Parts: sequence; structure tokens; C-alpha cells
Amino acid sequence: MPGIPSFISHANHRRHALIHMAAVFRSWARSGFTEGQSGHISVRDPEFPTLMWMNPLGRHFGSLTAGDMLLLEVDSGRIVAGNANPTTGKRTANAAGYYIHSAIHRSRHDVGAVCHAHTISGRAWSVFARPLDMLTQDVCNFYNAHAVYANYGGIVFGNREGERIAEVLGTTNKGVILMNHGLLTVGVSVDEAGFLFGLLDRSCAIQLQVEAACSSGTLEKQIISDEEAAYNYAMASEKHVLYREAQPDIELELELAGGENCLAAGLDSLIVKPL
Repeated sequence: MPGIPSFISHANHRRHALIHMAAVFRSWARSGFTEGQSGHISVRDPEFPTLMWMNPLGRHFGSLTAGDMLLLEVDSGRIVAGNANPTTGKRTANAAGYYIHSAIHRSRHDVGAVCHAHTISGRAWSVFARPLDMLTQDVCNFYNAHAVYANYGGIVFGNREGERIAEVLGTTNKGVILMNHGLLTVGVSVDEAGFLFGLLDRSCAIQLQVEAACSSGTLEKQIISDEEAAYNYAMASEKHVLYREAQPDIELELELAGGENCLAAGLDSLIVKPL
């Protein structure tokens, strides 16, 4: 089945990425990943890699369109493009989100998108500061590819905390469990990062259920062997495969929104140019 598409121009690539970014947010809303103003996705601009798109602070995931996204300079956090919030009349980015995402985009040039939110299962499992066991075929997408950040530093309002998270993510991991905080995933595309985020959250939920079932001591976990987990990872964790995995949810959000043009609302008014 088709994987990541090719594009005739940076503008077409940008349009595709931002529409799919909005669709991932709407899917998150449907999945119950909202928690006030917490949670953010960033997408590296396909034409200007020193810039990244992020969702505005305070807008509900379920109402976002491509035209709501803000374009930030990775190194400074300066907003260089984006429409004003219709409620406040201002362009406001999430400072904590900027510190986390910018550090990852600076350290991982292979990463096109970063996802972070405070989910129920993710936060619950995070308190144990443990990686996930390879309990199911699906979680093998994170075999030797996820880490635990076990140094909770409070709400991220400084460069250093974001840099520590990026250091724990490392050069090859696809996800991080942030102790007492939540989950974070990365991908070549926002589709990949978004799919992996949902998978990581569901895997935390499964692990919690399995641990509860084993608490009496009468049941024993059967963990997938390293050899089988490595095979599953090799088969299922390639960027085109993970892009394809995301498409059913993306396509549902496009249909529910009334089509691609509806999720593109406001995009044509964005002016993107080099600094």
C-alpha cells in the first residue's frame, strides 16, 4: 500500500503536513487526550528546516485546522507566521512545548514531527519510571526504541529541561515515557509520530491492566522474546509502514470534518518566507 507521498513543491508538502497535523489533533480529541491547555505537536517546515509548526496555546484539539498552526523559529521561539486566535486576537504559543520540541528538533535532524500530551494511561504508567514490556505484537514497534525520563523537573519553563528530555530520547528512540508527566513520540512524518503516540498510550494501558491481573500472583506474564520482538520491529517500524498505519484515523477525521478543504481552513492566509 502507498506510503509517504512525494510532492511537486514545498507548498504542497506543507499543506499536506498541516492538514494531517490538524487531523491528528482531532483524532486525539476523540481519543480523550485533552487536558486543559496541555499537549502539543510540532512539525518541521519542509522548506525551512530551522522553523517548526506548533498548535496555538488554548485552542481545543478537536477544533483545530491547518490555518490555526503557528510557525516558530526553532532557535529562538519567535513566531514568524500564523493567524491570531479568534478568541484572544493574539498569537500565543505554548512555552513549555517550545522548550521540549525545539530541543528535539535541534538534536534529531531525522525527526519531522514531535507529539506530546498528558494522557491518562501514559501518566499512570509513567509513575513507575519503567519501560514497557514487550507484551503484545504491537508494542514491539518500541522494542529497544523507547526510553524513560526518570528525572521529573516540573513544568518545563527553561531550555535545560527540554535538552534533558532530548538527551534521553537519544539518536534512535521513537518514544519517551516522562515520569510523572506523560508521553512523547517522534517520527519522520506527523502521521508516524501521531500513530506511535496512540500506540504508546494504549500500550501503557495494556501494561497497567496486565500488572493488575498479575498482582495476585496466580498469573504470569508471557513476554515476547528478544528475537521475535526484534523481528516484529524490523517488519513494522519503517517510516512508510508507520505513515500507512495512521491513514485510517486521518481519513476518518477528513471525512468527519467535511473534506480536506475544511481542515485546510485559514491555510491560504499564512505567509511563509525565509528569515
